Amino acid sequence: MAKARRRSRKTWGIRKVVAWALVVLGVWLTALGVDIWRFGAVDHARRADCVIVLGAAIDGKVPSPVFAERIRHGVALIEAGKADTLIFTGGVGEGDAESESRVAAGFAEQLGMRGGRVLIEERSRTTKQNLTEAARLMEQNHLGSAIIVSDPLHMRRAMAMAGDVGLSAVSSPTPTSRYRSVRAKVGFLAREVYFLQHYWVFGE
Repeated sequence: MAKARRRSRKTWGIRKVVAWALVVLGVWLTALGVDIWRFGAVDHARRADCVIVLGAAIDGKVPSPVFAERIRHGVALIEAGKADTLIFTGGVGEGDAESESRVAAGFAEQLGMRGGRVLIEERSRTTKQNLTEAARLMEQNHLGSAIIVSDPLHMRRAMAMAGDVGLSAVSSPTPTSRYRSVRAKVGFLAREVYFLQHYWVFGE
């Protein structure tokens, strides 16, 4: 009987520890999600040397709806006088004939961007590589500061990476997003919570 009671107390103790661990994990994930959401809700754009538009998917020679919104916002920042140079990032993805950045430059031309020059890099395949290659272009062209453009919920992770590659930059999330439904936003947020922690741990 005494042995059974000891086993019962031990089981209860383990369950209590697990329960508290789950509570702490839930609080942490919720806090991180709120931080990502709030960060992406604020536009920090100010006068800089260039605007960096992070790459996204393309469909042949057409940017995906998500990428198109990023390009539109980058062009709008140039036309608003926030910078004189627009940098598009993104290499050739699997199954694509052209690079994301080249398609973006073509789309910006179709939009009739007034003023500013366009630079592209065609090596990167990930957000970290986007920023690393953009930093290389900035150094080559003597550009010291940047405004980084991406989707609101992507901005927190992108800016963490920007700091790590040595960019002097501020964030400017797209004012419109293709992630409009609650389901789409929650899914995107969940992925960013995971990938931000993955980046903190593994650096990629």
